[in-house]
Formats: sequence, C-alpha cells, structure tokens
Amino acid sequence: MKPEIHPVDEILPVPKLFTLGLQHVLVMYAGAIAVPLIVGRVLKLEPQDVAFLISADLFVCGVVTLIQSFGMTRWFGIQLPVMMGVTFASVGPMIAIGTANPGVEGARLIFGAIIGAGFIAILLAPFMSKMLRFFPPVVTGTIILVIGVTLMRIGINWIFGLPVGPTAPKTVDPAHADWLKAVGDLAAAGTVPEVPKGLAIAASTPNPAYASPGNMAISAVVLVSILLIAKFGRGFFSNIAVLLGIVTGGIVAALLGQMQFDKVGEAAWFGLILPFHFGMPVFNPVMILTMVLVMIVVMIESTGMFLALGDMTGRKITPERLSAGLRTDGLGTVIGGIFNTFPYTSFSQNVGLVGVTGIKSRFICVAGGLILIVFGLMPKMGALVEALPVSVLGGAGLVMFGMVAATGIRILAAGVDFATNRHNLFIVAISLGFGMIPLIAPDFKMWLPHGIHPLIESGILLATIAAVALNAFFNGASGTEADLRRAAEAIEH
Repeated sequence: MKPEIHPVDEILPVPKLFTLGLQHVLVMYAGAIAVPLIVGRVLKLEPQDVAFLISADLFVCGVVTLIQSFGMTRWFGIQLPVMMGVTFASVGPMIAIGTANPGVEGARLIFGAIIGAGFIAILLAPFMSKMLRFFPPVVTGTIILVIGVTLMRIGINWIFGLPVGPTAPKTVDPAHADWLKAVGDLAAAGTVPEVPKGLAIAASTPNPAYASPGNMAISAVVLVSILLIAKFGRGFFSNIAVLLGIVTGGIVAALLGQMQFDKVGEAAWFGLILPFHFGMPVFNPVMILTMVLVMIVVMIESTGMFLALGDMTGRKITPERLSAGLRTDGLGTVIGGIFNTFPYTSFSQNVGLVGVTGIKSRFICVAGGLILIVFGLMPKMGALVEALPVSVLGGAGLVMFGMVAATGIRILAAGVDFATNRHNLFIVAISLGFGMIPLIAPDFKMWLPHGIHPLIESGILLATIAAVALNAFFNGASGTEADLRRAAEAIEH
C-alpha cells in the first residue's frame, strides 16, 4: 500500500502547476518590482541600470523561492508553499543610504550592508525564538504601520513630483539666474566685490512640471481601476487588482505618448544576471548594523508567517524547520546582495492566496520560482517596467503602501489590549512619532556624529528601537508564538 502523501508534498500535473504558479507570481509582481524602482531612482541610476535591478530582483526572487519552498539540505528551506520577495522594511534604510551616496557608490554601500546583514541573519536564525518575547503585536503592528506611512511619501511624490530636481515645486526664475551671472561677470572684472562662495538664487517660480493635471489624471485612472477591480473582480482578478491597475495606467500613458519604448526596443530578450554588476560591495559597519536590525524585524515577521502557514497546511513547524526557514531569509539576503538586489522575506499576500485557493502543495511555489527566474532572464521585461511613468506608479503606490499601513493597524486592532492597558497607547503614539522624525525634520541629525547617521536617518529603525524599548519598559518582554500567529493571520485575511 502506497504511503499517504501530505498535501504540502503533493506534486500536481504540470499544466496545473504552471497555471497556479503563474497565479502566485502575478499576485506578488507589483510588490516585487516596487523596491528596485524606488531604490534605483533614489540612487539616480541610468534607466538601463534600473531595468537591470528589476530583472535581478525577479531572478533572485525565483532562486530564493526555490530554496525556501523546495528546500536545500536540512539547513535551508521551510518546505512550505512560500513565495519570497523583497521586504518593504528595508526600503527606509536603503533610501537613507542612497540619498546620502547617490550613484554606483551608494549601490555598493547598500549591497555591502545587505551581504553583511545576511550572513549575520543566518547565524542569528536558531536564536530568534528567544527574541520573540520582545516583539508582541503592539511592537510588530506599530513597526508595520510606520513602514506603510514612511513609504506613503514615495507614492505621493510619484503622483505630484519629487521635491527636488526637475519636478521640484519651485524653480529658479531665469531672470534672477541671469542677474546673478551678470554680477559674477562684473566681480570677475573687479568692478564689484566678489560674489560669496556658495551664494545661489532661491527657487521662487512655480514649476509647471510639479503636480501637473495630466500626471494626476493618470494616477487617478490607476487608482480608480484598482478600486473597481477590487470591488467587482472575483477571485483571482481581485487578488491582482494593483497589477491590473498598473497595466491600465501604462496603456493610458502609452496612448498619451508618455511612455518611451526606446530602451525596451534596445533591451535583449535574454540576458544573464551577473554578480557584482556595480563593482565590489563596500562593507560599512554602521550600515551593516542598520540592516541587521531590519533583518531581525523581517525574521520575526517570517516566524509568525511560518507558524500561521503551518497551521493552515497542517504541517507541524518544528524548531529545526523554523530555523531552516529563517536561515533562508538570511541566505536569500546574501544572494540578493551578491546579485545586486535586496533583503528577502515571505510575501504575506501569497500566504493568503494559499488560504483562498485551499491548495497547499509547495510545488506550486516551486513552479512560481521557476517562472520568476525566466522573467528575470528577460531584460525586455525589466526595461518595460522601468519605462512606466512615475504617475502610473503613484496611483498604485498609494494603494500598496497604504495597505502596508492598514495591515499594521489591523494587527494593532486584533492583537493589542488598549482597553485595560493604557500603556500600549503610549507605545504606539511615541513610536509613531519617532518614525515621523526623518519625514518631518530630515535635518534633525545635522549636529550628531556622522558615523551614526545611517542608523538614525530611517524612521522605520527609529520606530523599531522606540517600540521595543517602550514595550520592555511598560510591559516587560511578553511576546509569545501565539501572538505572532495571530498577527500573521491578521495580515493574511
């Protein structure tokens, strides 16, 4: 008699594997491409380099998904239906590094920090169970809320324009610039005193490129499309509302002549993703520490996700299996840094999809990982995504990043006692305030030691440190596995 196969280990027919694997890929696709777009543009990379980041991200998403769902020795892989993608928790610190160090140098610093943090995460994985008590729902919910609110600024800037550069709200009046040039010429001739070094004309003229009605209209089309699909779409189509909204906005932008397809035409159909595309990484200890803090948060979230997924699929999550899954978060992050991409975690929307479809086979995610690898090896796909106007991404970003914030609120509502423990209000309120400091007062660190800037210029990290410290002060170390399960279930439903 054949031994009974657990639903998680069931190998479905190839056509069904492909169809369901593609479904998982489409559900995560919008979230997967968002981070390389954000970081690439913060670094001010050339369009072809941003397209490469997108391709590299899809490729590594596929590789790490294979390791996590299929397994690689007993040390790596949770062997559950898990799709891996870049964590939004890492975006704030990477923006801080990229803003301070634009260009290839910033990319090398980011990837060095990611590789270093990934190795440390691999070593920390077996000990994460001992850290759970510092991360009850009041802490994890607050952190996720701050991640969403922090990212919301990016989505809003995509709609209206960046506050600096060609789309800044104000520009320098040409007449004022001409006057300063004329004074400089007179100073050079000795007619008037020399112009003080660093003197510049303040921007005072409204910039027609900022908050243009056309861009706002495209963002509105994307937003309305997402809302209509979410309300009237059924099943799978409702799950990919954000992706379909981006496609709709891209079509509208193309019809209006706002998409440039030159780079898409030049891009090859096939291209290998090679390591260290931007040169050898630079390992800065403070930046590595910053990313280690991010990885601790990521692994705590993953722990809750794995426990909830184990309950959902009926597979017991042993300490050894949990450590293997968390090690893969670290290994995926090392691979990401080597192949020019970012820290990885399990995508909650795909865990939710397992609950919606009721199909528990991990080989569906293996198929999804293979599809992602194929997408990553097609530079044309990366170039097409890079060609999207930011106004298209703005409408989608408002939803994606807002949903992250709403998930944090849901965790706080479902798992935190505000009625009888007023201290929890202090924890959320003050941590949220700390998270807002870099957004509202970005120069707050100007007189603080430069070496610690990477550690404090991310609102996400400030909020994390504040939430953990305040919770320990008011409530002690009280988090449990059951708390993490409830938080993960709140994310998935």
